[in-house]
Amino acid sequence: MRITGISTHVVGTPWRNLTYVQVHTDEGLTGVGETRMLGRTDALLGYLREAAANHIVGSDPFAVEDLVRKMKYGDYGRAGEIVMSGIACVEMACWDIKGKALGVPVWQLLGGKVTDKVKAYANGWYTTERTPEAYHKAARAVVERGYRALKIDPFGTGHFELDQAGTSYAVSLIEAVRDAIGPDAELMLEMHGRFSPSTAVRLAKELAPFRPAWLEEPVPPENLKALEKVAAKVDMPIATGERIHDRIEFRELFESQAADIIQPDLGHIGGILETRKLAATAETHYTLIAPHNVGGSVLTAASLQLAACTPNFKILEHFNDFADAEIKKVVKGAPQVVDGYFEVSHEPGLGVELDTDAAAEFPQQQARFDLWAEGWEKRAPKAAGK
Repeated sequence: MRITGISTHVVGTPWRNLTYVQVHTDEGLTGVGETRMLGRTDALLGYLREAAANHIVGSDPFAVEDLVRKMKYGDYGRAGEIVMSGIACVEMACWDIKGKALGVPVWQLLGGKVTDKVKAYANGWYTTERTPEAYHKAARAVVERGYRALKIDPFGTGHFELDQAGTSYAVSLIEAVRDAIGPDAELMLEMHGRFSPSTAVRLAKELAPFRPAWLEEPVPPENLKALEKVAAKVDMPIATGERIHDRIEFRELFESQAADIIQPDLGHIGGILETRKLAATAETHYTLIAPHNVGGSVLTAASLQLAACTPNFKILEHFNDFADAEIKKVVKGAPQVVDGYFEVSHEPGLGVELDTDAAAEFPQQQARFDLWAEGWEKRAPKAAGK
């Protein structure tokens, strides 16, 4: 079997563009992969056009390791976010093809499943007015839908510092959310790399009474010494990793012991097998994995294939029940959350199919997601120039 070509389809919303890649073969099988780029969708499409000619067409889709190696190192230049995201889309699609050809789900090819259900946590649910009353109502709707976990960034446009008024308001939002979801649901606290170490530590202590399940990306991701400083001074799990695009770059993070949970994005770190290798390394450091997942249903399906066969998998992020949920219709067999969990699929490959006609109903947009802009949490950015 050989790859004859790829096709790309961009599904657009005002705050995110989702790029789907179909890999076609000479035996009629087609696989699909997905990623979500922030402000770099056209760059990704350009890279994929070159990679198709240089590496992909003519390759054996069963030889996943060889194709990834060629795409990552065959152009000599160091692979960053764009290249690793392109690799991820093609890699997922190859696993999809391989599973379909053999009639088994991808998790069966990666060692077999260790679980039948994967816990989900909700994100994108607080696209509402930024008040305790509105957040209480929105959070209540999340748990009424069956979720047992949800995540929130309550810090407005905070950057490095947050004054006392901003701190008190963030505390009031978290207090309202905890009251709405009850004592047993997991509440993930997102900082989006906003703060200096001292500010992150202070805020963590202010919010400790509401028992966050983790403190996510408390400081910008480039400086691991800053993360170590936070980890040494707070009494809650630290989660990070969504903006690391090569599993090799996790080495220093593991050595530092600063993170309790890593959050690689399958769509940015080279795909399913790359993330499975990373998860195995994390396991040797007694570290859990909870992938970043802000894409659509193909990326969710790929993440669930990983979850099914990974002993140290904690939980999977899910946006698509809340923020622009209508995009789920572009994928047939889209994974669904029932009573707070995803069921592990037994369908061949990834267990999903891209509906290209439905995808065409959501053309690419000039998507923007600016964490420093007022009202970012509503995920409805103003058009450029307005």
